[in-house]
Amino acid sequence: MSNKQKIILWSKNGCSYCQDIQSYFNEQHITYSTIDVTEHDHYRNILEEKYGVRYVPVVEISRDTHHVYQALLNPDIDTLRKALS
Repeated sequence: MSNKQKIILWSKNGCSYCQDIQSYFNEQHITYSTIDVTEHDHYRNILEEKYGVRYVPVVEISRDTHHVYQALLNPDIDTLRKALS
């Protein structure tokens, strides 16, 4: 993972897929930020504006200093692993 790489996980409480991704990041010692959409519909509105979805998990990955993000809208661990390599 590049030193300039930034990762944001959009998640909510009780989401098992979100927990799986958090566990993977923690096991791999990958630094990431979390945006919790639980009880914050305005965050879901942002997801809808950006990507046309209101569900989580969504993982955003930026590989440059301008912080242009690539979004994984239905991430599983294999897809996530490939996107991070």
